[in-house]
Amino acid sequence: MEPIILAYIGIGLVLGLSCIGSAYGVTIAGNAVLGALKKNPDAFGNYIVLSALPGTQGLYGFLGFFLFQGQLVADMTWGAAAAVFGGSLALGLADLFSAIRQGQVCANGISSIGSGYDVFGKTLILAVFPELYGIVGVAAVFLINGLI
Repeated sequence: MEPIILAYIGIGLVLGLSCIGSAYGVTIAGNAVLGALKKNPDAFGNYIVLSALPGTQGLYGFLGFFLFQGQLVADMTWGAAAAVFGGSLALGLADLFSAIRQGQVCANGISSIGSGYDVFGKTLILAVFPELYGIVGVAAVFLINGLI
């Protein structure tokens, strides 16, 4: 096996895992919107913002691909390939789990808004905490890319 194959597997994982996480997260939040609309249809704008938040992790995975894209050369070393693979796997897993958990936080906020509570701002603040780990993953990929 050539080293670049390992790197491409990593790139596939970062894109796949981050997008799967975002798909789950926005679905969790979107399902909560459907229930909340029955109780409070006037808060649809708040629901849209909260249900879209978990989609950002998929974008972080795509950013990871762009950061590593310059390293994907036919004669790359095993060390560089392992760095791309490891960084991609770490970012993909961080994005996967942070998007799902963020979707759950947003779903709870959406449900509360649907019940008449004014918790939009508080939900946004709480939803930032899982998001932070997706951002930390991107920062790690940026640093790993600089070391290759």
